[in-house]
Amino acid sequence: GKMEENLENTLRFYVLATQLKYKIRSGWDDTHWNISGERRESIAEHIYGTCILAIALDSEFKTDLDLEKVIMMLVLHELGEVLIGDITPFDNIPREQKVEIEFKAIREVLGDLQKNEVYYNLLKEFDQKETREAVFAYHCDKLEADIQAKVYQDMGRQHPLDEQDDNVVFRSSKVQEMARNGAETAFDIWYEWDKSLYQDDENFLSLLDYVRRTDTQKIIYAIADNAT
Repeated sequence: GKMEENLENTLRFYVLATQLKYKIRSGWDDTHWNISGERRESIAEHIYGTCILAIALDSEFKTDLDLEKVIMMLVLHELGEVLIGDITPFDNIPREQKVEIEFKAIREVLGDLQKNEVYYNLLKEFDQKETREAVFAYHCDKLEADIQAKVYQDMGRQHPLDEQDDNVVFRSSKVQEMARNGAETAFDIWYEWDKSLYQDDENFLSLLDYVRRTDTQKIIYAIADNAT
């Protein structure tokens, strides 16, 4: 009956969506930035990071946003990747086509959830970047990756720029130009590539700059020192 159906929908969605725990973010894989070490960030961990960033920014800067809506967008925004994986701008798939296969995959994962239309429309809103919540969520999504790039840099897990032979990102003429113009580290490339995204948002620009000049690992050492 109805109860059985609700149970089935709940578990199906949970099991499918949490497959993102086992999928690695493409940016760090062997054909992109090839982060050293065993344990690379999963898509699920990225999602957690975007939500934490949204909560922190909402606390520290007067955002006047519907934070619950932002968090819902961020929690659900990678659902399609359960089926299609993490497609980056360097994988030669046109944006229109990417959006089309992404939303088809999202529909599939949402399945028969009673609120599937609500969630689907929320992700459409996120994709269109026309509401303040959608823009903020999009910026959190992007800045989270920039911060993670810096965390890996500070951990010594990014390779030097002269060891990027297999990196599809590094082959981009725009990236090559950044390297010629003084980018010295992997994070410098991320910084240069993404800073224009936040042009209209002083808080995000300032945080990106702050990340650039801060050793993220020292924050962790400071906590550890206090704890002992």
